[in-house]
Amino acid sequence: MKKVLKNVVSILLASALVFTTNVATITSHAANVVAEVKSIADVPADLSGKTIILHSNDVHGAIGRYPYIASVKQNFQGRGAEVILVDAGDYAQGTPYVAQTKGLDAIMAMNAAGYDIATIGNHEFDYGIPQVKANLAVAKFKTVCANILDANGNLFLTPNTMYTTKSGMKLGFFGVDTPETQTKSNPALIKGLTFLTKNDLYACGQQQIDTLKTQGADLVVCLSHLGVDSEAEREGISSNVFYKKTKGIDILIDGHSHTIMSAEDRKDPVTSTGTKLQSLGVVVIDNATKTVENSYLLNYDKLQPEVTTEAVTTAIIKRVDREYNSVFAKSEVNLNGEKAPGNRTEETNMGNLVSEAMLWSVLQHEGSVTVDKDHVIALTNGGGLRAPIKAGDVTKKDINTVLPFGNTVAVVYVTGEQLLEALEASTFCTPEPVGGFPQTTGIKFTVNTAKSFAAGQSYPASTYHKPASINRVTIDSVNGQPFSKDDTYAVVTNNFVAAGGDTYYCFSSSGTTFDTGIPMDEAVMDYVKTQLHGVIGSEYSNPRGDVTIIK
Repeated sequence: MKKVLKNVVSILLASALVFTTNVATITSHAANVVAEVKSIADVPADLSGKTIILHSNDVHGAIGRYPYIASVKQNFQGRGAEVILVDAGDYAQGTPYVAQTKGLDAIMAMNAAGYDIATIGNHEFDYGIPQVKANLAVAKFKTVCANILDANGNLFLTPNTMYTTKSGMKLGFFGVDTPETQTKSNPALIKGLTFLTKNDLYACGQQQIDTLKTQGADLVVCLSHLGVDSEAEREGISSNVFYKKTKGIDILIDGHSHTIMSAEDRKDPVTSTGTKLQSLGVVVIDNATKTVENSYLLNYDKLQPEVTTEAVTTAIIKRVDREYNSVFAKSEVNLNGEKAPGNRTEETNMGNLVSEAMLWSVLQHEGSVTVDKDHVIALTNGGGLRAPIKAGDVTKKDINTVLPFGNTVAVVYVTGEQLLEALEASTFCTPEPVGGFPQTTGIKFTVNTAKSFAAGQSYPASTYHKPASINRVTIDSVNGQPFSKDDTYAVVTNNFVAAGGDTYYCFSSSGTTFDTGIPMDEAVMDYVKTQLHGVIGSEYSNPRGDVTIIK
């Protein structure tokens, strides 16, 4: 039976912090999660006759933890088990340790740790299709995904693979990636790809199951980067919906929503380890009966890193730290890096700082926009702000960890009517979190959550919907002036949003866009050094108060 944990998960896992300063502090973002968590001391000494699938998901650049995964793999092998190490996607982005080489160092670390099979997540595409292919070309593990088609209608990756254990048992693995990739990675970087969704996704999954069963698979394992959040469930593309719409999956190893859960209930065999290797996933299969006999998560208590993998990851960490650890500013306040409540649910001081910096980076150059300055605003998606900044010294690594995608500052010209549409679409589920939640400067607006979002047709190549009417959002003023639906406004944003990322399809169809080429992290650093004179001061103690949310 699944055991309910809340903040207990964070407490159980906190012991990991004693092992290395290269390991980030663990914070569980999942509330009311479902999991059984064990330590290595709870594992039977004799694992003979067992095959163990050791799994991870949403590592997001926490490469300092890979040596512990390698250690557990060797430990279980030493106890007599055959171990298969797998990942459910989103390993190529998240910290400077992997972003500096556009995901390549993530692959090198996974190779060292001994991964066998992986699928890909939406963030593997953050650096574009050629980089995905280049990274996977050096992977020593097999990468499977069945629901992505290239421009010619062919599969982008191998859909499945069969793993035959030493005991002769056949385990069939296939992968699926979230259709949300169409808008949660930069649409301009994945042109030509099609992500099968809803009924096509279910049919694709069933085809993989049937194929693997026909090939003699004793068990079918899905590496799913779908997640279980309410947004995906509403659209019918969450892992739990996918499992119910297919027949024959014996274990589903999930990612994308950063949820912590173990698959003890055979009616719902979905398991996931959180994010940044908060825990390790363990699925125990009995070789004699060829059945899953246990599923749990493993914390880091009493674990030691495996030395070969540690040598590889430490070399990467030291190289990046030499460049990124120099202090360039100080902050007198803590800047909010949380998802919810935070950058995906409401105005934050982090959103104020980043959007102000973006606006300044454009307006400091005379003639950089073609409208009056009182018609220029800045807007960035809350889902693009990925970490907090604590009061104290601020380094390049801090800023790059907040803004890890390598996005650049862009300008989009839209009508007031299009701006209203973008705000309505991007707060459709507020106060529930959404990655498109607008963090802004230069505009005051109100979201009335007592009113319902009128969902129209889905935007092209998107899981989000065009509002059929503007029900929830009113724009109170723009730079202190009355708002007009008929006026043209310049929106300083990032190239992801400008290309229609998240909920901003109407920006991509506005017709007038230009990319400044200024990296967002550099814009923020320049702003702090030049305009704030190196001090993020008390004016950022609280959000500015430009967004009113009526609950």
